[in-house]
Amino acid sequence: QKNIPGTEALADADLLVIFTRFRDLPPVQTAPITAFLNAGKPVIGLRTSTHAFAGAMEDGGWTYGDWQKGGFGMKILGETWVAHHGAHKKEGARGVIEKENAGHPILRGVKDVFAASDVYTVKHLTGNETVLLRGAVTETLDPASKAVEGEKNNPLQALAWLHDYTAPNGTTKGHSFCTTAGAAVDLVNEDLRRLVVNAAFHLTGLEVPEKADVSFVDPFYPSFYGFIKDPTFWPGRNLKPEDFGLGKAPIAVDPAGSPEWTFRETGPR
Repeated sequence: QKNIPGTEALADADLLVIFTRFRDLPPVQTAPITAFLNAGKPVIGLRTSTHAFAGAMEDGGWTYGDWQKGGFGMKILGETWVAHHGAHKKEGARGVIEKENAGHPILRGVKDVFAASDVYTVKHLTGNETVLLRGAVTETLDPASKAVEGEKNNPLQALAWLHDYTAPNGTTKGHSFCTTAGAAVDLVNEDLRRLVVNAAFHLTGLEVPEKADVSFVDPFYPSFYGFIKDPTFWPGRNLKPEDFGLGKAPIAVDPAGSPEWTFRETGPR
């Protein structure tokens, strides 16, 4: 929770993709993030990045943590942690294209988004964001599941949007894309992968393809989301960064109590 080595690589990066949850980093690791934001460079935030940092974490008086009052999520992405809108690990999320923004380049080739992670409650968007997708709560975690009827989906919560941020220096402006989908099992969905890749093209000033190729390069064995509380689990797996390199595909292990979700490859057992 208190260490992410390598943030200095942001010094010559064109895009920051963040998918953390309640991290509490030392100033030496936040400084490159602050410099990146002060340069007005673009950010993609996935799911728990709305509450990416916690504690009293700050840099130069700019608060990253203190997520209840906004912190990084609210300031850079437009939202912080609020609640699970759908029933956690029981109801999924169906992407519904926002009609007025249906022609946005990020939505090219994006038609059928389903996330096995639930819909998050989103209530702090200001109206200045460009909402691309809303999330309909589904009856089950089956990708073919129907949307829940009734008040749960009225109104639909935002699922993906663009946000203009003000940098920690108080003057520089930048752009971000956020989606509250993005758990490992969510990325089984081709169009969700395409949505994120399209956002990367768009935010870095590149032309978004009509249908970006988002095929997996290597087999993808996603684990189901949840907490692994056994302190011996990760030391026992002894995974290194090189274990995730090209040509390699570590086998997923689900946390205890995970629902059986058969809509993915799990690798040899």
